[in-house]
Amino acid sequence: MNIETPATADLTAVKAKQQATWAAGDYPAVGATLQIVGERLAEAMDLRPDDRVLDVAAGNGNATLAAARRFCNVVSTDYVESWLKAGMARAEAERLPVAFRVADAEDLPFDDGSFDAVLSTFGVMFTADQEAAAGELARVCRPGGRIGLANWTPEGFIGQLFRTIGRHVPPPPGVRSPLEWGAEARIDALLRPGARAIEFNRREFVFRFRSPAHWIELWRRVYGPMNKAFLAVGPEGAAALEADLAALAREASVDETAMIVPAEYAEIIVYRA
Repeated sequence: MNIETPATADLTAVKAKQQATWAAGDYPAVGATLQIVGERLAEAMDLRPDDRVLDVAAGNGNATLAAARRFCNVVSTDYVESWLKAGMARAEAERLPVAFRVADAEDLPFDDGSFDAVLSTFGVMFTADQEAAAGELARVCRPGGRIGLANWTPEGFIGQLFRTIGRHVPPPPGVRSPLEWGAEARIDALLRPGARAIEFNRREFVFRFRSPAHWIELWRRVYGPMNKAFLAVGPEGAAALEADLAALAREASVDETAMIVPAEYAEIIVYRA
C-alpha cells in the first residue's frame, strides 16, 4: 500500500482512463444498493437543516440524498455527467431541492470555505492525484466545518476484489492505490493538516446476491472496473478471471445458500480547525 507516485507519472492520462473505466457499465445500478452508507454518514456527521453541503464524486447521489432529506442546502458533483443525471432523477422523484454540477474532485469550482460539510462515499478515493483531491476537500470546507468520507478498506471485500482483478489486469504503474483512502495512516497524512480531530471507524456494508454467479454476471455488466477487466483479458482470459472472482465470493460469503458478504469500509469524520 505504500506506493510512491513518481514525479513523471502522467496523472492526466491516468485520470482520463479512470473516467472511461467508471463511465463504463451502469454504476448507478451498483450505487443505489449502497444508500444506507450515505444515511449512516449523514448521521455520523450530525448534519443540520440549512447546512451548506457539498457531495464530491457523488455518483448517483447517495450522500446527496441523505443530506437533502435532512433539509441541507446540497450541491452534488461528479465528473461523469450521466451519473449526476441519475442523481437528479432520484432527487426529483423525492421532491428534494439539490443543485447538480459537473466538477473534478481534484479542482473543485468553489471558493475557499464555501461549505459547512463536505462528503464523499466511495468516490473521492478513486481520484488519480490523492494529494490534490484531499487538498480540495479541505479548501472548500469552512474553518470549524467537517469532512465526511466512506472509503473501502484494503482488508475488506472490495479491497480483495481489486487485488483479484489486479492479478489479471495490473494497475497503472506508479499510481497510489485508491484503497489507501481506507487506511488510517494515509488519511492522517492527507487530512491531518488543518484538522482539529479525525474520527476513523470501521463499518460494514453487506452485499447480497443470489449466488457468486449472479454477482459476477451483474457486475461484469454494470461495475466499471470489473467490466473493463473482462474486456482487457479477452475471451482467452475470461474463464480464469471468473473462476478467481467466484472463489473470492465463496470464501467471503457467510451463507452457503446465497452470496451474503460483509464488506468493510472506513467511516471518517474530519473536524476542521
